[in-house]
Amino acid sequence: MSNAKEAILNGKTALGIEFGSTRIKAVLVGEDNAPIASGAHDWENRLENGIWTYTLEDIHGGLQDAYKKMTEDVKTQYGVTLETVGALGFSAMMHGYMAFDGDGKLLVPFRTWRNTITEEASEKLTEEFHYHIPQRWSIAHLYQAILNGEEHVKDITFQTTLAGYIHWMLTGQKVLGVGEASGMFPIDPKTKNYYTDMIEKFDSLVADKGFSWKITDIMPKVLVAGEDAGTLTPEGAKLLDPTGTLKAGIPVCPPEGDAGTGMVATNSVAVRTGNVSAGTSVFGMVVLEEELKKVYDAIDLVTTPTGHAVAMVHCNNCTSDLNAWVNLFKEFAESFGVDVDMTKLFYTLYNKALEGDSDCGGLLAYNYFSGEHITGFEEGRPLFVRKPDSKFNLANFMRVHLFTSLGALKTGFDILFKEEGVQADKILGHGGLFKTEGVGQGILAAAMNTPVTVMDTAGEGGAWGIAVLASYMVNKENGETLDDYLNNKVFAGQTGSTMEPNPKDVAGFDEFAKRYIDGLPIERAAVDSLK
Repeated sequence: MSNAKEAILNGKTALGIEFGSTRIKAVLVGEDNAPIASGAHDWENRLENGIWTYTLEDIHGGLQDAYKKMTEDVKTQYGVTLETVGALGFSAMMHGYMAFDGDGKLLVPFRTWRNTITEEASEKLTEEFHYHIPQRWSIAHLYQAILNGEEHVKDITFQTTLAGYIHWMLTGQKVLGVGEASGMFPIDPKTKNYYTDMIEKFDSLVADKGFSWKITDIMPKVLVAGEDAGTLTPEGAKLLDPTGTLKAGIPVCPPEGDAGTGMVATNSVAVRTGNVSAGTSVFGMVVLEEELKKVYDAIDLVTTPTGHAVAMVHCNNCTSDLNAWVNLFKEFAESFGVDVDMTKLFYTLYNKALEGDSDCGGLLAYNYFSGEHITGFEEGRPLFVRKPDSKFNLANFMRVHLFTSLGALKTGFDILFKEEGVQADKILGHGGLFKTEGVGQGILAAAMNTPVTVMDTAGEGGAWGIAVLASYMVNKENGETLDDYLNNKVFAGQTGSTMEPNPKDVAGFDEFAKRYIDGLPIERAAVDSLK
């Protein structure tokens, strides 16, 4: 407590603020990079004129409220008023579209990553670039606006992401961290900048439109972790803290996306490491040794905050259907007058799955609450299917629902591991699926055929990750890489459990995966028939 108070008074702290899709979180860390105070602001996107968006008032107000609550936490815990920090960083959900004119006016409402309105642009750019351009990427939004003939495009002088916008407002600098930039436009891992040949291709594609700008004129400058990204201006300090207490001049690190801060928070920025975040949705990332040989719709390519290429498999569905079944068992027990402890119920049912047959006894399930692009579904219908001679018991029932929560992810990672020969020395699991010790962890190890580690202390998330990146910028020693900084000064001494893949479970998951792929026409029939 006294060390933290001293760090606050002496400006030896780092502050990270991340804009998630439902929460804006501010985390203050001390000299050892451990969190010492935090604050949060809940918010929701809104659907306006068919566009998922947040207003500038939402953004500014949420930023101020999260910061204010963090300062109140500092005051409550340590009895001091926060006037400065040693370093500052901003992060946000990646992608989307924010376009500004020469006066800094937002030309159209912020289009978030959630919008799926850029299919034509996504397909054309993927074909043109020979590089997968997902619908949510900023360049897909820009090109779709051009294809739509939207009037505002000719007036653009700057296009950025939410993290880039916040950074610009607070520092005056039009920059992005390389990981965040990799969700705007493809990044060349060799140069750690936008691919020059794709820049040229894009400019040629739109040359007949007669715009006054070229694409590099309107995109942010790319920086890697540790580089100087400017300082907090007096105007920026007033925007962050309208009370005027916060002092200007604080160094600010390059703004990053939530994928990059997640990699930092799980210590998976080194080559041949990866992480899987499994909750309502699931995504997995592996840091590549070299670029992929082919283009795959199922795999997005981004980078670490230091510019290493990362393959990412992102799936819309994970634990929602599993949780629905657990709640059904809760309702069943309560109908007998049993008072149900949910933690115990999850523990009991998850562990029951370990008693099942390695391949789930021939059972099949799909957890598709919503569409799943990995397997080609625009809508979802949760399904449980069995043959008359399948081994239908509670253990196999729970096992198949745990398996299918990673089913779509498995199909994407099979491309990486089996077709591309990508190798990962370890995968770090985090999220709700791993709360019951040894169950989700073991199933992920079987799905990936790779050791899976779960830390004893779950990471504080992206806001902590961007605070660590801010700390790295001002505290790194000469030549110290981000990998070394994380290993030696952030995660040193932290313990966790690692599970090796069980060969029998690996074979069982592979058998289930074949059944999962073969059974997709059943899911298609359900989508087509159940309107």
